[in-house]
Amino acid sequence: MGLLTFAAMKQKKYSLENILSNLNIEALNEMQLASVEASKKNEDIILLSATGSGKTLAFLLPVLENIEEHNKNTQALIVVPSRELAIQIEQVFKTMGTGNKITSCYGGHKRETEENNLVQPPAVIVGTSGRLCDHIRRGNITVDAITTLVLDEFDKSLELGFLEEMNFIINSLKNVQKKILTSATDAVEIPEFIGLKNPVRINFLPDDDEKKGLAIKTVLSEDKDKFQTLFKLLCYLGNRSTIVFCNHREAVERTSSLLSEKGIYNEFYHGGMEQQQRDSALSKYRNGTTSVLVTTDLASRGLDIPHIRYIIHYHLPHTEDAFTHRNGRTARMEASGTAILILSEEEKLPAYINEEVENILLPEEDILPEKPKWTTLFIAAGKKDKVNKVDIVGFLTNKGQLKKEDIGLIEVKDFFSFVAIRKSKMNNTLHLIKNEKIKNKKVKMEVAK
Repeated sequence: MGLLTFAAMKQKKYSLENILSNLNIEALNEMQLASVEASKKNEDIILLSATGSGKTLAFLLPVLENIEEHNKNTQALIVVPSRELAIQIEQVFKTMGTGNKITSCYGGHKRETEENNLVQPPAVIVGTSGRLCDHIRRGNITVDAITTLVLDEFDKSLELGFLEEMNFIINSLKNVQKKILTSATDAVEIPEFIGLKNPVRINFLPDDDEKKGLAIKTVLSEDKDKFQTLFKLLCYLGNRSTIVFCNHREAVERTSSLLSEKGIYNEFYHGGMEQQQRDSALSKYRNGTTSVLVTTDLASRGLDIPHIRYIIHYHLPHTEDAFTHRNGRTARMEASGTAILILSEEEKLPAYINEEVENILLPEEDILPEKPKWTTLFIAAGKKDKVNKVDIVGFLTNKGQLKKEDIGLIEVKDFFSFVAIRKSKMNNTLHLIKNEKIKNKKVKMEVAK
């Protein structure tokens, strides 16, 4: 298929070639091509593909094709199960560089900020079901011109109990002509209220013999409380990028705290945290301030975290679906990874694991992993303050006297930013920038909490 296959794109100010260039992608993969082709010929589509395979672009391109340039109303709505997924989709759409406006709506930050963004209707809105319901009820979202509806990770929304909210949203949209549902599992029944008409199924889920990138191993714990085994396992694995899954928020915080006491640098992450806390934890994990993230199943979907080497199931997942999605954080695309289940004496390997599984024997001596070489600077200014990555690099090299190699990953959010700085340089940097201004404004700058 050639690059300019969308008839609509020929007349518009953007091209598929430019979009791929902006995203640093050489070409669409087979699944994305299939989605684009199916969307031209069919109203309703069910897209099934593994986590990390590029589903976001696979539905954003059909969304884009249906946007009419002269129409200044909201024309597409994307419903997601988590705010992180909403933020990720918004970033991908903006990076595509089409000139169309997108706004994300989700809990955890001020509704007023979103209301201001909705005064001039964006072409596309992406959000969590609860916050979208709130805006629709308040009349902040004009629904009459919405012709495309995407339910991304729809199975997770159903699993999390958003049935009523999704029902309200769909019943509020009277003029929808195209519905796209995506999932990384084929195990969920689609409710009638979604109103699909002869949907086309595009199934790119891997067969069992295609899952070569993932190795599954076990570690046996002599104690019912598996913490000591987890500690020994993390010492054994060293400072490779690792996610530890627990089943409850309380267990996440307890486990994280105990690991810190034992000298294991880690961050925790769960749905009860404020958005800034979540962003901080994920930023530290992405930028190398820590190599261990302790989390609930919230982190099993929709998060952009590359190069994860190990998934540790500290608590066994409740379902095979949850197991699959946790493991989907590693062995993405061509990468390889290892999933490790910690089993107490009374626990058995889940019945859905039917391949041969290697048991890891942990050494007697525990050697703490090497300490991270990076730490994270929090800056209380972001996109809404007209601050970007170039501004931050210039500020830190000029006022903070840092070399470029002392500055790592920079993440700029709406109202704050996170910057990885070589740990050995942080104290001196903080001293140098203490009374300095960024973009002529004095803002709080400190080690990220």
